[in-house]
Amino acid sequence: MNDSVIKIDFSRRKQLEEMLGADHVSFCYQCGACVGDCPSARFHKGFNPRTIMMRALMGDVDELIGPDSIIWLCSNCYNCYQRCPQDVRPVEVIVALKNLSARECGEDDEIVKIAQRVRETGRSVPVTQATQRMRKELGLAPLEDLDVSELEIILREDEPESVKEDRGG
Repeated sequence: MNDSVIKIDFSRRKQLEEMLGADHVSFCYQCGACVGDCPSARFHKGFNPRTIMMRALMGDVDELIGPDSIIWLCSNCYNCYQRCPQDVRPVEVIVALKNLSARECGEDDEIVKIAQRVRETGRSVPVTQATQRMRKELGLAPLEDLDVSELEIILREDEPESVKEDRGG
């Protein structure tokens, strides 16, 4: 007889569902379709969206958040979203977990740097001379600067009032 007891933290699962605005997590039946085309699972041994979804189903949120969590390896490619036969939207669950992690565990300096780079350049990765040289060698057009004016408007609309006041706006 198996003496292990499976516990589900319904309050943490409900918190996650409220962040998502839906109970998509509950529809996951662990088919594994989300793993099939996941680049992060292919290149990072410990990353598995199916496992993350199982832990989210169990309400094991505290084990999924934090600066060293496996969720940060998700590339947000949306392949899992497209492949899921139940419309569970694993990537949205992972994004919600990332937001919860930032809220409860504080922001990671590296994530803040990436967010600032996106705000300033529209890109999460810097475009270097080496990048441009490789693109040229591959016969690709050089990467041009992006117009981030619309992004800036969107980000300003979502800023808390205290940040707007600090900016003088």
